[in-house]
Amino acid sequence: MYGLYVITERWQGRSHADVARAALVGGARTIQLRDKDLCVREVVNAAHELRQLCSEAGAMFIVNDRLDVALAVQADGVHLGQEDLPVAQARRALRGHERQRFVVGVTVSSVEEAQQAMADGADYLGVSPIFATGTKADAGAPIGLGRLAEIRHAVSLPLVAIGGINADNVAEVMRAGADGVAVISAVSRAADMESAARRLAAIIHETKHSRTP
Repeated sequence: MYGLYVITERWQGRSHADVARAALVGGARTIQLRDKDLCVREVVNAAHELRQLCSEAGAMFIVNDRLDVALAVQADGVHLGQEDLPVAQARRALRGHERQRFVVGVTVSSVEEAQQAMADGADYLGVSPIFATGTKADAGAPIGLGRLAEIRHAVSLPLVAIGGINADNVAEVMRAGADGVAVISAVSRAADMESAARRLAAIIHETKHSRTP
């Protein structure tokens, strides 16, 4: 379901749409809009554009942090951090909403956080950060593949690993129990974004289908 999950960023003249478009052509199955610096109106405008691109590609579109923006643009879901709106409250806010399916993802870094998020109604978990990363200043210390494996054994939800993942280490991340892998700079800052996404998507697919059931 999640496969290659690309979080867009503006980088050296590249827009969120530029990154998303290349990533989708390269095989990304999920796109997340994340931008802490834009005002709400600008986030909504970018979200509308990415929503359209994902719809055309048959991919999932997720908005980071902002449940209101996600609902306003009819995104497929929202991704929440440990300091954002609690999952249980997000679920209450969604009651009676017309959308039949709205995905709520939660960032976790421990077994306890993972189990709590599952109990509160999360649909998937973003396990972070696996390796050291310079993209998110607030990511914290890397938790490593061992913690990812522990979380895999503790919960039944889909796991999307993130943090310092690239084509050189994505296979071992998948073998540790991830269902999908989220990247930022590995695509958005690549010389050829489409090729970078295609290579990552291929490794994820091959590794997932070669794992022992």
